[in-house]
Amino acid sequence: MPEQHYEPEPALAGAAAGGAVDLDVVEAGTPERRPQGPDGSGPRGKPRSLWSDAWRDLRRNPVFLVSALVILFLVLISLWPSAITSGSPLTCDLSKAQEGSRAGHPFGFDGQGCDVYTRTVYGARTSVAVGVLATLGVAVLGSVLGALAGFLGGVWDSVLSRVTDVFFAIPVVLGGLVLLSVVTSDTVWPVIGFIVLLGWPQISRIARSAVITARQNDYVQAARALGASRSRLVLRHIAPNAVAPVIVVATIALGTYIALEATLSYLGVGLKPPSVSWGIDISAASPYIRNAPHALLWPSGALAVTVLAFIMLGDAVRDALDPKLR
Repeated sequence: MPEQHYEPEPALAGAAAGGAVDLDVVEAGTPERRPQGPDGSGPRGKPRSLWSDAWRDLRRNPVFLVSALVILFLVLISLWPSAITSGSPLTCDLSKAQEGSRAGHPFGFDGQGCDVYTRTVYGARTSVAVGVLATLGVAVLGSVLGALAGFLGGVWDSVLSRVTDVFFAIPVVLGGLVLLSVVTSDTVWPVIGFIVLLGWPQISRIARSAVITARQNDYVQAARALGASRSRLVLRHIAPNAVAPVIVVATIALGTYIALEATLSYLGVGLKPPSVSWGIDISAASPYIRNAPHALLWPSGALAVTVLAFIMLGDAVRDALDPKLR
């Protein structure tokens, strides 16, 4: 049987003889291996942040999608109410008082002969404006004071804690009756100022707790050891990781502030005519609910749907931003 001889590959043969290995040849013959994901199914991409994970979860949450669509519709009709109604909320005809729905007036008329549909549409502008502006004011004021108390500690934290205790002891509705009863303005600003005045302690407590928790993390201690200034610690390391609880609480509170404005307007100390508000319409329609229930049900239904949409949005955001619920 003839003797067979096996020749090594050129690159390996050169190495065996003491020569240099041609790395280009070896690398060309070796398939490139890319980093694999945790399950080995595909390439491993860049790690996602908390916000990207939250947005991915929100897009898959039907509660978030439904509430976001409702809120988007409310915002659009608040900015452009004339897009879905051509009438004026202040145009009334006493000869049509308490009449039911008819062509061009699907919600009927109230006790003053005003079109309920038009007033309901224009009432969304007031509710959304009060809710959004009050929430922004509460979030900014409460976050700043709470973050300073949690980061500085000491006397500042003690003083702010006692001040928040005082504000928590004030009943909201009773405080509104006392403070707003002396205001004669018919704009939304007194109501917004009152909500900010009594709403900031809640956000302040949340921000303080979040900052204290974030301040104890290892990356903050490492940045402090490397000589980072206080402003850099707060803005670059603590605030981005402490803002999530504030966003969740503020989103849920937005619906509560809308309901609070309607309550104060219903009691006569919030917005006043000729302002258009769901609370004003509910208060005006209450005496004749038996004769014209539609004048009460439509603004009440719009208020309930709006508050529920913001609360559902807050719940969805909370579930997406809270890692413990994943």
